[in-house]
Amino acid sequence: MAEGKQKLLHHMKAQGSSSNGGQRKPYTPFSPAVYHWAEMRTKMRIMGFHAEAIKPLNEAAAAELGANLLGEAIIFACAGSCLLLEFWRQQSLKHRKEVERVASLRSLRADVDRLEQALDELQVQVKAAVTRGALEELRAELRAELQEFRTQICEEERQEPEPQPSEGPE
Repeated sequence: MAEGKQKLLHHMKAQGSSSNGGQRKPYTPFSPAVYHWAEMRTKMRIMGFHAEAIKPLNEAAAAELGANLLGEAIIFACAGSCLLLEFWRQQSLKHRKEVERVASLRSLRADVDRLEQALDELQVQVKAAVTRGALEELRAELRAELQEFRTQICEEERQEPEPQPSEGPE
């Protein structure tokens, strides 16, 4: 790896000094020449060749390669930003739906609690009604017994002889 970096630096120094009459060009890591050199070296290795010297591009080819590289980078950046924005949109939509679902669940839970409370109150009223029903039955039994008692008393009064007025001096 270090050997490749040294060769790249040596190649760039040699290219800079030969093309400008000894003046060095500023080093840009993504210049078309470096891109061409890395691309050609990779292609040669993939095909099984180990070429040490790769011919540098002329100015027109380097400018065209640079323009293509810049265009591809812009398209890639736009596509990546579109993907990122779509991801954020989907996440916010998912979050919004989750918030709505939680709110709906809370509302349903409150309704269930309210209905449980109403059911408890109705059960208490039903128990009280059963107790009232039992009281009504007891009251009816007591009235029936009271009626019987009155009937018995009335019969006893009828069976008792009426006292006869005594004859006395008048």
